[in-house]
Amino acid sequence: SGRMRNIPNSADAAPRTCSAPARLARLPRLARWLGLATLVVLLDQASKAWVLASFRYLESVVVTPFFNLVLVYNSGAAFSFLAGAGGWQKWFFVVLALGISAWLLSLLRHHAQERLLPTALSLILGGALGNVIDRLRFDVVVDFLDFHLAGYHWPAFNVADSAITVGVALMLWHQFRFGKETEMGSK
Repeated sequence: SGRMRNIPNSADAAPRTCSAPARLARLPRLARWLGLATLVVLLDQASKAWVLASFRYLESVVVTPFFNLVLVYNSGAAFSFLAGAGGWQKWFFVVLALGISAWLLSLLRHHAQERLLPTALSLILGGALGNVIDRLRFDVVVDFLDFHLAGYHWPAFNVADSAITVGVALMLWHQFRFGKETEMGSK
C-alpha cells in the first residue's frame, strides 16, 4: 500500500533502547545500594555452596605458601567469640544482625545520594545477611579462607566477613574524611 508507517529513526529510538549503564543510572539510588548488598549475599552463598560441595569438614587445600582453602564451621562471631556458649548464641547473633541490618537500611535511605557511605553500608548489610542465612540454615557460619604466615593462622573467614571488613574500613574512611560534616545518623 502507499501508506508510510511512522518508524522512528535510530537516533530517536536510542534513548528507549539504552545500554545497561544508562538503565542503571535511572534506577533509584536506594535500589542500587540494595543491589550491591544482594550481590554480596549471592557471592557469599555461592562460594559457601561450592566449598560445602567440594570439601569435607577440616579438609584443607594449599593454594599459595600463605593461603589455604579449608572448610570449618563457626558457631560464634568474629574470632569464634562465644563459639562454645552452648547454642543460645545462634539466636543472639541472628537477632543482633537483623537489628543492625534494619539500622543499616535506615542509614542507606538517608544517604542514598552519596557514594562512599552507602557503599560501606551495603557491603556490611550484605555480609551480615550472608552470615545470618548460614546461622538459620546450618546453626553455624561456614568459613573457608585461611591465611597464614610462619605457622600462625588468621582465623578462617568467608566472603561475607570480607565484605563486612571492607565496609567497616570504608565507613571509617568516610568518617575520617568528612568528620562532622555529615553525621551518619542524620538526614
